Amino acid sequence: MQGLDFPEHEYLTVRELAELLRLKERKVYDLAASGEVPCSRATGKLLFPADEIRAWIGRAKSGGPADQAVRLPIILGSHDPLLDWAIRQSGCGLATYFDGSLDGIERFVRREGIAAGLHVHDATHDTWNTDAVSQSAADQDAVLVAFASRQRGLVSRSGGPSPKTISELEGLRLSPRQPGSGTHGLFLELTAAAGVDTSRITQTPVARTEDAAVESVRRGEADVTFGLETVARSFGLEFVPLVEEEYSILVDRKAWFDKPMQTLLDFCGTSAFRDRAQNSGGYDVSKFGEVLWNA
Repeated sequence: MQGLDFPEHEYLTVRELAELLRLKERKVYDLAASGEVPCSRATGKLLFPADEIRAWIGRAKSGGPADQAVRLPIILGSHDPLLDWAIRQSGCGLATYFDGSLDGIERFVRREGIAAGLHVHDATHDTWNTDAVSQSAADQDAVLVAFASRQRGLVSRSGGPSPKTISELEGLRLSPRQPGSGTHGLFLELTAAAGVDTSRITQTPVARTEDAAVESVRRGEADVTFGLETVARSFGLEFVPLVEEEYSILVDRKAWFDKPMQTLLDFCGTSAFRDRAQNSGGYDVSKFGEVLWNA
């Protein structure tokens, strides 16, 4: 291939392929693990057939199948105010489509975006997000990383009904989140555990973001919502913590190394990001970037 100096032998080693493609060896291992690059494991060692590598590079350069499965530069899944702010502030150029954790996983599997924000609780194992992605996205070339721990609880207005527990919601007007959102699933889990009759809770129209749910309480359209501390504080409302939840991001492995995602990740490692999290309230970003699950 013009511009690429292939070794004369039949198979390439990891180091040789990394040098040929001008990639780090770690990236070559990722390509091999995902099946994206032709390879064999002779005697337990990764080797790359030179002829097949030539053909693979040729397909990519000519707009073949390797280029046709490109994901859209969109972050899907659950709405998080801090992530939303970081995407804009970093100038990474990524778009967003937030419509709930389970919707995000489904769209991610359909390759409609490069990442999905999640906060899905598994009551059986008392874990966050890993069970959901291992069941629904196990065949994806992706990684799940920690973003932040968040305080979630009851948000109400000063001077109005101020429930302190899930059991006190009966007879009140609740601003609900959409089915398929992590908040909706967690709310059903907590009300069932507390023996609350949800038919005795008046539900106002569905709010599709964290901000919209809390805003409906501020306007007096609802008495309470099951929302985030950070949003309650931004609207000057009362907040009673009930759950510390884990918000994580499922990211396509290839997109992880591309400029838009790297720009966002770099920004999330800055003091500006940490200060925003601390000043917003209800966040702990000390574990940001920790790998939680690897396909």
